[in-house]
Amino acid sequence: MTDVFMSTDAGLRAPDDLRDPSLYINRELSWLEFNRRVLREAQDPRTPLLERLKFLSIFSSNLDEFFQVRVAGLKQQQAVGFVERTADGMTPEEQLRAIAVTASSLQAEHSRCLRDEVIPGLAAAGVSLVLAESQLTTEDREHLRVYFGDHVFPVLTPLAVDTAHPFPYISNLSISLAVILRGDDSEEMFARVKVPGILPRWVPLPGENRYVPLELVISLHVETLFPGIEVLGCYPFRITRNTDLDLDDDDAEDLLSLIQEEVRNRRFAEVVRVEVHSRMPGSLRKLLLEEFNTEQEAEGTLLTRDDVYVIDGLLDAGALLSLASIDRPDLRDEPFTPALPQRLASTRSIFDIIRDGDVFVHHPYETFPGSVERFIQTATEDPDVLAIKLTLYRIGNDSNIARLLAQAAERGKQVAVLIELQARFDEESNIRWATRLQDAGAHVSYGVAGLKTHTKTILVVRREAEGIRRYVHIGTGNYSARNAKIYTDFGLFSADEDLGADLSDLFNVLTGVSNQEEYRKLIVAPAMLRTHVMHRIEREAEHARAGRPARIIAKMNALVDQRIILALYEASNAGVDIDLIVRGICCLRPGIGKASERIRVVSIIGRFLEHSRAWYFRNDGQEEVFIGSADWMPRNLNRRVEAAVEVTRPAHRALVVELMEAMLVDNRQAWDLLPAGLYRQRHPGLEPERATHQQSIERYAELPQEPRP
Repeated sequence: MTDVFMSTDAGLRAPDDLRDPSLYINRELSWLEFNRRVLREAQDPRTPLLERLKFLSIFSSNLDEFFQVRVAGLKQQQAVGFVERTADGMTPEEQLRAIAVTASSLQAEHSRCLRDEVIPGLAAAGVSLVLAESQLTTEDREHLRVYFGDHVFPVLTPLAVDTAHPFPYISNLSISLAVILRGDDSEEMFARVKVPGILPRWVPLPGENRYVPLELVISLHVETLFPGIEVLGCYPFRITRNTDLDLDDDDAEDLLSLIQEEVRNRRFAEVVRVEVHSRMPGSLRKLLLEEFNTEQEAEGTLLTRDDVYVIDGLLDAGALLSLASIDRPDLRDEPFTPALPQRLASTRSIFDIIRDGDVFVHHPYETFPGSVERFIQTATEDPDVLAIKLTLYRIGNDSNIARLLAQAAERGKQVAVLIELQARFDEESNIRWATRLQDAGAHVSYGVAGLKTHTKTILVVRREAEGIRRYVHIGTGNYSARNAKIYTDFGLFSADEDLGADLSDLFNVLTGVSNQEEYRKLIVAPAMLRTHVMHRIEREAEHARAGRPARIIAKMNALVDQRIILALYEASNAGVDIDLIVRGICCLRPGIGKASERIRVVSIIGRFLEHSRAWYFRNDGQEEVFIGSADWMPRNLNRRVEAAVEVTRPAHRALVVELMEAMLVDNRQAWDLLPAGLYRQRHPGLEPERATHQQSIERYAELPQEPRP
């Protein structure tokens, strides 16, 4: 990495070649900076205490996924001798070293925040998390003795390691206790006790809102598992395995069976991280490394000390999420009720409403059940609806939409569902729903070979007096009611004939055999989306070169694609003002002369997960606004089926632009990306606080409210 950009001072100059590695931020390190911003929400005293606990949980879960997928992928590259450098000039080995340093530092910050800030704060508010034996009272110990004997002991299976018992298999992300024993012969022995995931992680203590983790309860009574044997020590540890699917699409005659097999196989995949409690002695850490290395199958994947992460406190802090929902509303964000979009407040049929004009929705501020689920439920119950077609990326175990689709199929409607079996970490749930929908009579497809289906689209075909009419929904978020409560997303309902025809064509591509690449109004990846985005960026640059005002605002989850970043650099040089609202990964360096001095990058982190994607182009006064399912990443543009659509109604266009402009002036939840790749949080100072999420809650509170269940 070129040192010239390690300063955060203004006035930095770019090299002549806009492809120079110094102009690009490493993807993995940028993601770690995103997780640092998540951690900052937990560290911020302005955040309510149980919300701080929630952010600590999210940080931990995020890091788990990062190691299971991104670090695992880099280790595989390293194992096969892959030496190609990323756009920022780093090899896999260099990235792994940098990740280890940053991740260790972040993990230490996380532990300090939980131990020194959040737990004491909760205790002062009457909520106790007991993580140490010394904090237990005599009453607590007696309570836990009875609880252990009645509920825990019968479930445990201690596994010793000796000449007759090999080192046991350790499952991914499960907590284990490494127990050091000494027998009559004075020889030390090792045993492993798995903390059973089937039992509640948090054990209530006497009194109100007092909890202790299950692994501490087991540790306190571990001697009962080894009668007559001296226990010298008991230390929690956890491993992370590679969980990325390794599929060969050319051989995938039966994708469902292939993914079922891969999901089973990845339970035994390579270990990529070992987490140990800080009390664990070095000799035991060394033993664990040696044992895990004996099972590593791929050459070059041996674990080193850099792969051992020492946790000073709670392992698997993702489990804190369940405690964040305890009945203490005074320690959480104020509740709000999603509004019913004004036009949907009518008792008229939703089809009549959409036929009168497009309906635009903004979740979670506007109701998902009262809009998307109502759309599908009405289609299920309406005898004039002939067909329902829908893409499902993450279904979830309790999907009301999937249940409605099964009912529609059972009623004889033509139901076609595209289920993405490779939706990471949701494969098993998606497989179960695929089987259930097929049993109900739905046509279930798994998409186009070699491409993930990430588009968020619904097509309803209805018989009306004037003939067949098609109704569509095109969105930015998954069709998940749970996600719709915490993710911000846009959705567009329309009866536009061209969009209906386009979605018919797209579903034929997804479920049949078609080489179609051109559509009337729908913008589809991988066929068209990159060209569409590049053309509009270059068009803004031409406007700027001609002396006309030019501006781009783009909101997304991640900006990684080097070709688009290069086009943005060239547009900035041409005089285009560019504002990017990028929640997570951003590989572009803003604020650098001769490259990106007209580019600003803002990240919004707060109560909701910013998930909506939208793009605005000034276009010499003929403004264009688009929403869609794709981020500006190579995988979205090249290897996924995505769909975007132009927002054509002036009021809807103005709404999207207004919402993005509000994020650009946010002084509470906004973070500015600096040229060095670091982020600086904004603070209101003496100004009134402008927080994106709170402002949106207040804005939509003026609309009719969704009825409470």
